[in-house]
Amino acid sequence: MTVFELVLLLLLGGVVLSLLAPRLGVPWPALLAVGGAGLAFVPGMPPVQLDPDLALALFVAPILLDAGYDTSPRDLRANWVPIGSLVLVAVGLTVACVAAVAHGLAPQMPWAAAVALGAIVAPPDAAAATSVLRQVRLPHRMMVVLEGESLLNDASALLIYRVAVGAVAGGLGVWTAPSLVVAVVGGVALGYGLARLYLLAVARLEAGPASVVLQFLSTFGVWLLAEAMGLSAVLTMVAYAVTLARTVHGRTGARQRRYAYAVWEVAIFVLNVLAFVLIGLQLRGILGRLDGGVWQAAGFAAAVLAVTILARLAWVLAYGAVTRRMLRHRRTAQPLPTVQGSVVVAWCGMRGIVTLAAALALPEGFPYRDLIVFTAFCVVLGTLVLQGMTLQPLLARVTMAPDDSVAQELALARRESAIAVLAELRDAFGTEAGHVLQQDYKARLKPGHAASAMAGLRRRALAIERATVLGMLRDGRIGDDAYHQLEEVLDWAEAEADPLQPDPPSLV
Repeated sequence: MTVFELVLLLLLGGVVLSLLAPRLGVPWPALLAVGGAGLAFVPGMPPVQLDPDLALALFVAPILLDAGYDTSPRDLRANWVPIGSLVLVAVGLTVACVAAVAHGLAPQMPWAAAVALGAIVAPPDAAAATSVLRQVRLPHRMMVVLEGESLLNDASALLIYRVAVGAVAGGLGVWTAPSLVVAVVGGVALGYGLARLYLLAVARLEAGPASVVLQFLSTFGVWLLAEAMGLSAVLTMVAYAVTLARTVHGRTGARQRRYAYAVWEVAIFVLNVLAFVLIGLQLRGILGRLDGGVWQAAGFAAAVLAVTILARLAWVLAYGAVTRRMLRHRRTAQPLPTVQGSVVVAWCGMRGIVTLAAALALPEGFPYRDLIVFTAFCVVLGTLVLQGMTLQPLLARVTMAPDDSVAQELALARRESAIAVLAELRDAFGTEAGHVLQQDYKARLKPGHAASAMAGLRRRALAIERATVLGMLRDGRIGDDAYHQLEEVLDWAEAEADPLQPDPPSLV
């Protein structure tokens, strides 16, 4: 079997698993993890070795850009205390506990290697949690905390990872305390500056495939430049993504955004598939090289898995209890964390692609590399199966306070924008076309029930229009080119008819 055929089959397998996931009620990364583990036992699978220097750039850079672009700095500032506690304390506690257990079970393992293992398994992955959480309505603040944590805990964990790997390689080298500060501050400054330069460079670039390819090239270029300068590539990418998200508004057209959003969603999915596939293809060789046998390594991995889950659970519950005790008699803008909410946040600690990428990025010859890579995959597989498959039943048993803040802000923005249009274009409403436009914007100002009824009626009208156009295509009265253009117009009109209506489930 050629490599090309193998890649096609593996991607097809990833698609099939992602389609099965919602029917089984489990997050699709959990099935990818099971499928990746299964590859280790398929006869004839070729051994594949990824260049360690490529692993983080290939997998982590796009993931960070995608997560950072969707992050709201306003919401991060409003929830900086709980997010900071997870990013700094929870990650640090997990690294320390895992390192202590690893060194205790394998006394010959250097402390730096044990710390590297702790940093590898410390950062949870939001993709697995989001694939379940999007099926229920969690309070917006809880989603902000989980998404903010997933962005920033990669930075804190991978910074510790870099220090530990550098220590094993022969001293901290550039990662001494003063240089560490330079790497952090310089990385943030570099990311901000490169984002500004990128916006200037693409200001007049037309929408199309070239603009999307340039986005990927700039993403990898930013990471590689930060690495070459000895700065924190993770923090550089986070600063780059957040700056782009805050300054790109109004500088790109709708067509360019449609291109970008569609391609990035597919790219992130493909990267997840490739990460689990690569780790699965390496497991066969790793299992044959493990010192002490597979069962001893499995016991080691099970202990690390247990500590990883319990450290997060202990910190989140302790933080919630202390916060409720300290602030129970104070009036605060944010609601106090509840016991049920803390349990949900603690259980949303599935590990994923960042953990896999960090494990794959360990250099050849790293102490206990095979055991660390095996353990990292077991932690990913264990958390995705144990927590991922029980998260939805857990959510069905807890009660969450309703939070429709996003819907309220959306309704407010649509109302205010409609008022602005009606005020600015008052002189143009005397024409027939202006009258039609005026009625459309006045519809946004109607009370909630009337607006909902009108949205439902508009969706019915669009369905009739879509069926009519499809019938004309089948009858041969219009061609495919005309149909596809009308289909795109109807798709956007349907989304505009009721923006609060959730999108249908996507491929992943």
